[in-house]
Amino acid sequence: MRAVGLMVHGGPEVLEVVDLEAITAGPGQIRIRNFAAAVNPTDIVARDGTRAKLQSQFPPPYVPGMDAAGVVDQVGQGVTTGVKVGDRVMAMVVPKASHGAYREQLVLNQRAVVPAPAGTTHLQASTLPMNALTARLSLDLLELSPGQVLGVTGGPGAYGGYVIELAKAAGLTVIADAAQSDRARLQTLGADVVIARGEGFAERIREHFPDGVDGVADGALLNDKAIPAVKDGGAFTAIRGFRGEPQREIRFTETWVTQYNERYDLLDALRQQAEQGQLTLRVADTVPPERAGDAHRRLAAGGTRGRMVIDFT
Repeated sequence: MRAVGLMVHGGPEVLEVVDLEAITAGPGQIRIRNFAAAVNPTDIVARDGTRAKLQSQFPPPYVPGMDAAGVVDQVGQGVTTGVKVGDRVMAMVVPKASHGAYREQLVLNQRAVVPAPAGTTHLQASTLPMNALTARLSLDLLELSPGQVLGVTGGPGAYGGYVIELAKAAGLTVIADAAQSDRARLQTLGADVVIARGEGFAERIREHFPDGVDGVADGALLNDKAIPAVKDGGAFTAIRGFRGEPQREIRFTETWVTQYNERYDLLDALRQQAEQGQLTLRVADTVPPERAGDAHRRLAAGGTRGRMVIDFT
């Protein structure tokens, strides 16, 4: 069974196609013939050695990847979600050693696997689970109410785009930053106000909302630079583990998507929103497993809109 993994940490060139033993679904588990694995920034961190200490307790190869989409080919005893052999599905994967989404065959807890949105390809479906669950968690942590105002950094990215769309579906007003070339894209996603990307994010926010916004979802890792955009007593959440210093009664939280691992209810709700047209699935480009390193290079270079996807068909 083919997978894309690494024997040693390093640059994109360390990714290689490796052969792994076939696996079997146990009680409460589902096996997927995986056809598509989206490539995310967290995969770069898993590859470049940033997490080497966490992986060192396991032998290589290390297989990255948190997004998978394919067809169920085996169902273990005691599965109660209604997913059956032959169903098109998608899943979020929490990588551990060789158990990552960059592989042709995956065995997952039944709660991690939901039907793929109707009318989508495997490639499209693979771009939804992890990024949309991350966006869902950010909004849940911010606890904003309909009519309140949300600031979003990194709106053109996969996470930021889903935050915008989910926020609009929840009745929020959204202000987001973007380069001129991305303004129309963010407006299509639903942003009410689009400000110029670059230095001075908080100042430009307050040109439109002088008291600040009710909450900020920081996907661009502006970190401290984005906090002044939040009003006193507002809320701020960021990815990658950033938490601001206590100030102005702002509620700071960290968005770690593993909190929503195996949340069938949440991922299936996102599936339904995609079917209803509330979420846009964006594939930037595809590569075969042998060129997974190219996908990492393009992602690291910036400017991709949507996700690069490894095509295992």
